[in-house]
Amino acid sequence: MNVPWGQLLGASTSEETVQHQIKVAEGFQVTLFDDQVPNARFMAVTRNGDLLVSQPKLGQVSLLLKDRNADGGADGQRVLIDGLKRPHGLALFEDWLYIAESDGVGRVPFDHSDGRIAGSYQKVVTGLADSGNHWTKTIGMGPDGWMYLTSGSTCNVCEEKDPHRATMMRFRPDGSNFQIYATGLRNSVGFDWSPKDGALYATDNGRDWLGNDFPPCELNRVEKNAFYGWPYANGDRIPDPDLGIQGGARIQQLIKTSIPPVFEFRAHNAPLGIRFLRSSEQPDDYRESALVALHGSWNRDEKDGYKVVALHWNDDGEIRAEDFLWGFLSTDRETVYGRPVDIAEDVRGNIYISDDYAGAIYRVQAGSVSQNNAEAPVSNRPPISAPKKPLAIDGNAARQGAQIFERRNCIRCHQQLPLKDLSRRYTLKQLADYFDTPTPPMPVYGFSNSQKRALAHYLMEREIQGTGRQLENFLP
Repeated sequence: MNVPWGQLLGASTSEETVQHQIKVAEGFQVTLFDDQVPNARFMAVTRNGDLLVSQPKLGQVSLLLKDRNADGGADGQRVLIDGLKRPHGLALFEDWLYIAESDGVGRVPFDHSDGRIAGSYQKVVTGLADSGNHWTKTIGMGPDGWMYLTSGSTCNVCEEKDPHRATMMRFRPDGSNFQIYATGLRNSVGFDWSPKDGALYATDNGRDWLGNDFPPCELNRVEKNAFYGWPYANGDRIPDPDLGIQGGARIQQLIKTSIPPVFEFRAHNAPLGIRFLRSSEQPDDYRESALVALHGSWNRDEKDGYKVVALHWNDDGEIRAEDFLWGFLSTDRETVYGRPVDIAEDVRGNIYISDDYAGAIYRVQAGSVSQNNAEAPVSNRPPISAPKKPLAIDGNAARQGAQIFERRNCIRCHQQLPLKDLSRRYTLKQLADYFDTPTPPMPVYGFSNSQKRALAHYLMEREIQGTGRQLENFLP
């Protein structure tokens, strides 16, 4: 186990870090589009060219204005909608914004012209479970007019009781005709359709605790009613040592008829978002290729992944991979600068890459930065930002939180790995909700609501006192 601790403790980046550390494929330039997007996960580009970003641990979706003034960064940022239950996948269809929360899917009327919500939020899919390890839901509108949705497994390896877990599902845009589309997908966080033949491809994260180099993470060509192996097989129909090798005739038949991956990523690289490039502005070698975000390993001795790769399909169908954006992992394979999550592309060929580790969005463009910025129209539209609510620390809750922190011996880890920048990344409620789904290897303790609240107030109080600042709005 080799954990990128900044995921737990807080990390950040800067334009200087990007320019000196992050490398991009020849013919492209990378810039830091926004460095103030904590827990940035999945994205969608509006018809106006603005960027929507989900922030599940904050319970919100933010809107980042496109670079109209040609300075290389977002022209502003504001929270579009909040109060959601761990929103993750985003999809724009007609004049609706679809949001995949951890327990279902909602939609809200969206005005592309000014990036505003134009009506009330309504749930169209409800009752999905979000317990266990892989609670995120990812959504996408298919070329067939169906809305597709993925849900990961509750565990590392197990036989699920809920038929919706470890699957891809689909439904009509109004929520009707909900059905399971494919099974045996342990944690397919990202998916997209090839512009060449319309085939649906999905990434899938392989299981843990079988060594540094097995099993591979996967790219699957997903077809209706197909079974992709998990939890009985890994990779190319290799029986799982826990649930496959000793399985009976039914399980052996399932393994035999399962669909193997069309491409294998290195073990524990954690492929998440995938995006086929469609813009005519892309170089010929990249148009209709797919970019995949490798979030990076934690369950191996030496860190691996932490980059974006380009997948190219040869004429014979063979898939070739090459690095597209890298440098998020230092050459000594210890220091982590970022963890790519998702990729989005606008009609002008701007490629956006989210990073939930540094809380950032990067922009990649073909050609030089100066050329691209020179083409951008200048706007006098003022930047927008949402004011941050002041912390209101409850002294009694903080004292209870201190007792929990001591009783659980949290200092054992956090003495060497100090918590920092919590107030920049979370509100009190958001930090309390974080304990429901902490980042591994922090365990899920099953805290009650009052315990979560107490811990949040204690950790925020501890941070503020540690910086020497005065506590504002302190409630004795």
